[in-house]
Order: sequence, then C-alpha cells, then structure tokens
Amino acid sequence: PCPILLERDIRLWDIAARKTVCQFPGHQGAVRGLATSTDGDLLVSCGVDCTVRLWKDPMRKMMDSNDAIGDASQPSAVYTWKHAFWGVDHQWDRNVFATVGAQVDIWDHNRSEPINTFEWGKDTVLSVRFNPGEPDVLLTSSSDRSLTLFDLRMSSPARKLIMKTRCNSLCWNPREPMNFTAANEDTNCYSFDARKLNEAKVVHKGHVSAVMDVDYNPTGREFVTGSYDRTVRIFNYNGDHSREIYHTKRMQSDDTNLRLWKSKASEQLGVILPRERKKQEYLDAVKARYNHLPEIRRIDKHRHLPKPIYKAGKIRRAMIDAESRKEERRRAHSAPGSRTMQPFRKRRLITEV
Repeated sequence: PCPILLERDIRLWDIAARKTVCQFPGHQGAVRGLATSTDGDLLVSCGVDCTVRLWKDPMRKMMDSNDAIGDASQPSAVYTWKHAFWGVDHQWDRNVFATVGAQVDIWDHNRSEPINTFEWGKDTVLSVRFNPGEPDVLLTSSSDRSLTLFDLRMSSPARKLIMKTRCNSLCWNPREPMNFTAANEDTNCYSFDARKLNEAKVVHKGHVSAVMDVDYNPTGREFVTGSYDRTVRIFNYNGDHSREIYHTKRMQSDDTNLRLWKSKASEQLGVILPRERKKQEYLDAVKARYNHLPEIRRIDKHRHLPKPIYKAGKIRRAMIDAESRKEERRRAHSAPGSRTMQPFRKRRLITEV
C-alpha cells in the first residue's frame, strides 16, 4: 500500500489492485506534508490549516476485521498550532516527528505542544528529513536558499549552508547516511557529504527547469527526481546525468491522476520465460562489451524527449558553453593569478555558517 496526499484528502492506495483502500478526510486546507512511522502503524499529516493529525494505519486492522476502513476516517490525535506547516518527517527510532513552516518544531506523540523549537532566521522552512543512521540529526531547506543541519541533542542549530538558489526538496541516502541529495531551483541536483558542506560531491544535470522533488530507492544506488519541466528522471547516486526519462503530455496538469512507472522503461511487465531472460542477458552482455564504441554509447544513452524540452536543453547547453568561454577569456586577459579557476561543484555555493 502507498499513502498519497491530495488537495484536502489523503488516500491509501493498493498499488497491485489500483484502488483506494482508505481515505483520511479532515484537513481544511491543502495538505503539505505526509510521513509514516518506521513500523508503519501511524501516518502523520500537516497542512496550511495549522493542524497536525495522527492517523492509525488501517492495513493491520483490515487483516482482523472488515470495519477498519470506517474506523480509520477519524484521526487518533489533532495538534493545532499558530502557523501553517510546509512539511513533516518522522524520526526513525522514537515517537518523535518534526514539522517545518515558520520554524522547526519537534513533537512527541503524547504531547499537545512541541517539545523543542529551532529557529535560524525568519524565512519559511520548506522541507525536513531525519537522518536514517543518526536519528537525532535532521536536515531542512529554507526559502532563504539555505540547507541547515540540526541535532536534537543540542539547543541550537549546528551548521548552515547558503547556496545561490533555493532547494525545494532533499533526501538522505539510506545506505550511506552521511550523504544527501538536494533538488535545486537551478535545474540541478546536488549530492553532499554532511561532514564536508563546502563542496558538492556530485552535480546531477539534465533537467531544464526547477527540480521540485527527489527521493532515493531503498538500495541507495539510485534516486528519482521530478521537475517543473514535466519530466521524471532516474539518476545513479554518483552519476551526473540521468539514465531514464519519463514524460507525458499532461504531466504538469491538475488531472488528479496517480501514475506508476517502470524503473527500467524497456523491460516488459509480467512473467518472462527462461528463454526470453537468457536472450535479454545476452543482449545486455553484448552491449556492455562494446559500450566503449561511440556509436554504441550514443544509442544506449539516447532517450526521446518532447520538442519543447529538447529545444530548452539545447538553449541551456549553449548558455553554459558561452559562460565557460567568457570566463576563459577573462582569465586569459587578466594578470596571472588574479582570477582563480573555481570548481563546478563549488560555483553554486556561497558560504557555510
């Protein structure tokens, strides 16, 4: 099952049956954040109506009785606060969750008010994620273009990285908990090591508009991004370009549809016969053997794109090339040593506080 948040409604979907299992009505405004506890027993939702609601997951009850869907329509707890919420995330090993908005609030399931509050500046905090390896550490992104690390064992925020453009979403790598990836407004995603924030480990390029969301798969080897350019892309955790691109004509429209995609677009669905599997393995081995040839590499990496996105990509590459040539000419006509070459992984970073 998969919980999905809509404008004022939260639905629990059975992906295999492609139908709604349960609805969670109650919010009086847009739902901005949704998270589950580690054991899957609770859903935590928050929205612009200044409320946080705890919902009991109906799937376990459905195994025992058929009345669980009716019981799940009422929240087990409702917390009202003085400002709207923009995101929520649940801690990995305790009954604690964090909400963000005008500030970062830490809540306990058994308390009606936050047990702790963090604030660094007056800008809106957009997203929050707890670290899977160190449960007391959480990371937030704000509208002041900053990424901030918090430690619940400390009374104040720990570190803050200010970038040139805003990060809309972020996600920790579940297999390498010291690393995280941030989706940025400048069309790129940036992977950082939390121990060294003065330089990005990898810059993931390819989108032609702001990247709105990012999330890792459970293995930590790949992550998926969604962008305002109406495409969804899959990146390797250490790759600078995407390996798969997904798009439809109505990707950016409010058609209220939930879309499921194959992680490997060329694979067929359903049962694969042993003979078909052996043939596919043989073709993959041949492609890997000759992948060093430019023609084979070009065919392997080619993905069809809609014409507007293709043209926007060409324009963006031309702008980047022109900027690089301009910088080279400036260095060539300046006094030796007066202009230093800044690595691409540091160009979008301003300072670390």
